[in-house]
Amino acid sequence: MAINRESNVYTIIFATVMVVVVGGLLAFVSMSLKPIQQANIDNEKMQNILQSIGIEETDGITRDEAGKVFDNYITRRLTINYKGEILSDKSIKEPIDKKDKLDAFNIDLRKEYSKFVKPIMNKTKGDDAKLAAELEKSENIHFPIFVCEHNGEKFYIVSASGKGLWDDIWGYLCIQADGETVHGSVFDHKGETPGLGSKITEKWFQDDFKGKTIADGTEFTSIHVLKPGAKLDTHQVDGISGATFTGKGVNEMLNRNLIVYYNFFKNNPEF
Repeated sequence: MAINRESNVYTIIFATVMVVVVGGLLAFVSMSLKPIQQANIDNEKMQNILQSIGIEETDGITRDEAGKVFDNYITRRLTINYKGEILSDKSIKEPIDKKDKLDAFNIDLRKEYSKFVKPIMNKTKGDDAKLAAELEKSENIHFPIFVCEHNGEKFYIVSASGKGLWDDIWGYLCIQADGETVHGSVFDHKGETPGLGSKITEKWFQDDFKGKTIADGTEFTSIHVLKPGAKLDTHQVDGISGATFTGKGVNEMLNRNLIVYYNFFKNNPEF
């Protein structure tokens, strides 16, 4: 029997087969590329962590290089909760297991911020004491710490995530062994205004954090981004002209996250 290629049935069957075939091919390609895509994501994360240390050897390190030498610098990976309790402690001898959700390297602060932190912030509406109390209750909010040992010195890379003017902002700060002094930093964003808020990724802005402290005597004092040209103390950095809301986002992000790390180092001097 001849096939009527002009019939509606033939057209529907042909279209269905093509959709199935093309869909299958796209799914196959996607699955095939997934390991490569994940490796690139992991290498970029390693690159940011290493660049934030603030040492010459990792300054300007590429994504591919970072993936190869990460374990040469990061000797320990810790995950703590808001109360400073250690939930996971991995040494260099324990490779990163992507199935281990508490491994510090697997903590996705951006997802946690969007899913768990923002609802709490909206609920507490600027009440800092209430916000802290609610964050402490949550079992879904984690804080990674990466320990670096280099030339006899020890550094701690900590993370933060928040919101800028338009979308997510995040960063890594390297804290010296005193648990207070910043040794390096890296910031990034998803959609800040080009030429304005996007400048948080530029070296001059990030270098301004070096030498700043997160303590004033025995009390926590976050690092604040001020308007450009203001007189600065050891807890303040120059802001970016025309990027007021991005600066406010960085301030909120650092204040909310750094106090957790400050309290951890203060209460765990053995680190």
